[in-house]
Amino acid sequence: MAISADHLRDKLTKELAAVHVDVEDTSSNRCATSFKVLIVSSQFEGKPLLQRHRMVNECLSEELKEIHAFEQKTLTPEQWENQKSS
Repeated sequence: MAISADHLRDKLTKELAAVHVDVEDTSSNRCATSFKVLIVSSQFEGKPLLQRHRMVNECLSEELKEIHAFEQKTLTPEQWENQKSS
C-alpha cells in the first residue's frame, strides 16, 4: 500500500471529524515511512492523551503496519486555539 501524507490527512479528517490536520513526511528521503501529525478534533474532548492516541492508531491501523515511525499530537479545538494564541 502506498501511503501518502494526503491519504493520512484525508482519512484522519474524515474518520475523526478533525477540524485541522497537519501531516509531515519526516522520512529522510520522503519515502513515506515516517510521519509527524497534528490532529485537532472535538472527539478528543474529555479524553486523556492515551485514549486520544489509541483513537488515532485505530483509525490508521492498516497504514501503521507500513509506517516505521509515527509521531502524533492530538488537541481539542479549544486547546488548538489556546496554542495558536500563545
